[in-house]
Amino acid sequence: GLKWSPDGAMIASGGNDNKLSVWSIRAGRNLVEFKEHQAAVKAIGWRSSELLASGGGAADQHIRMFSTQSLTQLQAVNTGSQVCNLLFSPISDQMVSTHGYALNEINVWNLEGENARLRRADTLTGHGHRVLYLAGSPDGSSIVTGTGDETLRFWKVFSQPSKTESNLESAHIELR
Repeated sequence: GLKWSPDGAMIASGGNDNKLSVWSIRAGRNLVEFKEHQAAVKAIGWRSSELLASGGGAADQHIRMFSTQSLTQLQAVNTGSQVCNLLFSPISDQMVSTHGYALNEINVWNLEGENARLRRADTLTGHGHRVLYLAGSPDGSSIVTGTGDETLRFWKVFSQPSKTESNLESAHIELR
């Protein structure tokens, strides 16, 4: 996994060595190497240039939040399955994770407090295989997910903050 920080000053990389590295573009060197994951790190997402999330493979099953300021792990959440993708909402205090073995689901997380503690808000199901592909819409309100079951599913998951009701809608297109 590879992901640029929002300000373009850093890039995070993960791989089959179970490590998450943060590289400084300006300094031309590795700033930190996090070794907490117990499986491959392919899912990476930046909330800001100070807050980084990563997801581990089937043998790890954790989403881990890291501070690039203190260079420490802030939180680890066991998701119960392989973490394939992470995407922070540009319009709300939420994040989406997609999963593979064994649940094949999509989770919507609320980010709470100063350190953006994760609390699962919703779980979306419908894919029959690992949810390997994830993209956010240009307006920030929707995502599209894809799997090996030959379907794309469109989900309206993010809206301006409204904690009282769920705004989740879904549709899918089968590709043949």
